[in-house]
Amino acid sequence: MEVCPIVPNLGLTQQKESENIMSTPSNLPDWIKSHIELYQKDPEKGHHWDASLAGGKGMLTTLLLTTKGRKSGDDRLLPLIYKKIGNAYVIIASKGGFPSHPAWFLNLEATPEAHIQVAHDHFDVRMRVAEGAERNDIWAQMVEVYPPYADYQVSAGDRVIPVVVLEPQ
Repeated sequence: MEVCPIVPNLGLTQQKESENIMSTPSNLPDWIKSHIELYQKDPEKGHHWDASLAGGKGMLTTLLLTTKGRKSGDDRLLPLIYKKIGNAYVIIASKGGFPSHPAWFLNLEATPEAHIQVAHDHFDVRMRVAEGAERNDIWAQMVEVYPPYADYQVSAGDRVIPVVVLEPQ
């Protein structure tokens, strides 16, 4: 199985029938652009990421998240590690442990409606942030999926890393 490396959680529209590939933002690192392109060309291959490349445990699933830019109004597309819990898709706004939230999370705060691609499936979703006991439970599950999240929380200092629940509409 061919995979493309991504870093989790760096960063609304469905593709028009005439478009096979959504254009990727020019400011993304080449390896993220490559992952997006692979995902769009071959969703089955792009759906998987070898997390051992970044300290994780083997193959993990990824989704493509499309948010509406809060300043530009442009669609913003990023690959992120996820876990399906019930009918929802959970992602972590870690930004690799930086002290500020990732842009994609700020975009979702401004416009909670988004779009995701999970392998071949496309969903319109609405974001909410898990709080309290629910957050703690989901956080523990996501750290099991990708152990570096625990280190990211330490690096983030006082910033509580958001646990983002994407609920299909």
